[in-house]
Amino acid sequence: MDALKSLLHRWPFTPLAPLPTNAVATGKLKNPVTAILFDVYGTLLVSAAGDIGTAAPTPPAWPAVCRSLGLDLPLAPAVVGERLQRRIGEVHRQQRDRGIDVPEVAIDEIWMDLLATAERETARCIALAYELTVNPVWPMPGGIALLETCRRCGLTLGIVSNAQFYTPLVLEHLWGRDLKSLGIVPEMQIYSYRLGHAKPSPVLFAAACRSLGALGILPREALYVGNDMRNDVWAAQQAGLQTALFAGDARSLRLHSEDPRCRKLKPDLVVTDLGQLSAVLAPAPG
Repeated sequence: MDALKSLLHRWPFTPLAPLPTNAVATGKLKNPVTAILFDVYGTLLVSAAGDIGTAAPTPPAWPAVCRSLGLDLPLAPAVVGERLQRRIGEVHRQQRDRGIDVPEVAIDEIWMDLLATAERETARCIALAYELTVNPVWPMPGGIALLETCRRCGLTLGIVSNAQFYTPLVLEHLWGRDLKSLGIVPEMQIYSYRLGHAKPSPVLFAAACRSLGALGILPREALYVGNDMRNDVWAAQQAGLQTALFAGDARSLRLHSEDPRCRKLKPDLVVTDLGQLSAVLAPAPG
């Protein structure tokens, strides 16, 4: 963990601004909310790839970046991306053969295989450097302010996201705050790599609903905020949550208009700025 934090402190993060869309803020919630759950990539983070970067192409600069950070890369740079995607595809096929509907890998284990090492920390450092290179990220404007407003209102906060081990570390580093201090407790952090299933699998939102239920919160009392009509809006609605489509960045807005599940699908809200969500907040009962 110390090595990962050190790498993050040395990483040359560059601010990214969201790209405007043609979307218009609209909609109304059916019920007051006592919990808000968020997607990460493209919602809480501006993402150059528009999503987590495990499928992004390898940039030519990546080997030089590794060397500058003192990371030894035993693979030829030209084959890294191809071998990474091939290995991810192999693991996905194995998972589907076991009945997993939307497979997810543990990317540190993939890198351990590629590097032929048993040193998980080494693999994790290289995996983190790769992700930050292929998918530069930056906090979405208004995110921290919204979370702080939610916490002051007594709302339960959570995350349901396609993610890897580095996702919460990157969030905390860029925000300069740990997630718990912002009101996002561990029990409400639902990450795909921990479950072996990725959105839009119902497994993630079923886990979120169990965590909400343990706190006495019904699905209809929770709002899920994400940038993808299929992975976020459709999947969350199937679990009974209210939904907000975040349409504030053209890089990450995913409408999936060709998908039958999305053709007649409508979120409860469309927001083009995270700050617009403050209008739907309500203090927790009692």
